[in-house]
Amino acid sequence: MPDRCPNVLARRLGQRHAAPKKTHVPDDIQFLTKPQIALVLIDQAMADGITVKAWTFDELYGRDGKFLDGLDERKQAFVGEVPPNFYAWARKPIVLRKPGRNTKGRQKKYPRLAVRDAKASQVQNLAKYSPGLASQRPQHYRTRDSQKGPEIWEVRWHVVYRKTQDGRMVSSQCTLIVAKNVRTGEVKYFISNQVPGRDGWTVRELLRVAFGRWKVEACFREAKEELGLDHFECRGWECVHRHMIVTIVSQLFCARVRHRLCRSEVVTDAERLTLEQVRRATDVVIRCLCLPKRLRDEQYEAERLRISYHQRRNAIASRYHRKKRIADYHDLGIDPDQIKSVEPKSP
Repeated sequence: MPDRCPNVLARRLGQRHAAPKKTHVPDDIQFLTKPQIALVLIDQAMADGITVKAWTFDELYGRDGKFLDGLDERKQAFVGEVPPNFYAWARKPIVLRKPGRNTKGRQKKYPRLAVRDAKASQVQNLAKYSPGLASQRPQHYRTRDSQKGPEIWEVRWHVVYRKTQDGRMVSSQCTLIVAKNVRTGEVKYFISNQVPGRDGWTVRELLRVAFGRWKVEACFREAKEELGLDHFECRGWECVHRHMIVTIVSQLFCARVRHRLCRSEVVTDAERLTLEQVRRATDVVIRCLCLPKRLRDEQYEAERLRISYHQRRNAIASRYHRKKRIADYHDLGIDPDQIKSVEPKSP
């Protein structure tokens, strides 16, 4: 028979086991670091007419002076986290711009910092030894309410100046925020190019932006743990993008279904759905599409009971954690309901 011809079989096997076509990165794609990519995305957002009140970011971006300079150049407000060894001045340094020669006759490089201001200080040292921060009495702020109870931080702030990577040498006035978690002792440092009392900015507004990044982190955690954002095994340029797009669309679908079906966002009333529960329920619906109606209804009912069970468990656990955390705050002499709240109060 023709199908059994060795040459035909060989050709078919060769086509079946042929090496997959590799899709390389396009030649017009230039390598950029994460801060550089962020500036490109900001430029695209601005070109599309999107405006934001302020940008926020983690230490990876905060340690990059060129990224901060890029935001200043674009006149974009920011409140970002910086590492403890981030350098700044508590008072404005003097920038010398007059050319001249030193005692040995060699040409000096201008502009340059005065000798007394040549070395900046790490923000962790400013928090300990700078008179403006070390002698400042911390203010308690309720940054957010999690499932386990309120988060309270001790906050101090002071006007500082940071070193730039361009010809200015020194930036305009910035705000250094030192925040310490009253329960765990964790310390965070934030830098902003906005100063409280100017252009309508307050310390509360700066803290709202600084501590608002947890929503983005929760979004990435859900995408990775529940929807497989990091569970891909492909090397093709198009394959990676296709996987990311499918994951993001899936997350958007689950989030919108959860928002439509969730009757309450309060965990303690046993009505709040999680994205994991929506994802599992969607899996059950897809898996049971071809089953008979009786079996399909049984699977639906079993999944509904399972979701209700975990909603009750989550509510009980949340009430216990909140009660214990509030008791711990009272032991420290702090009443969470009597201190300043970063988030606006709901009507």
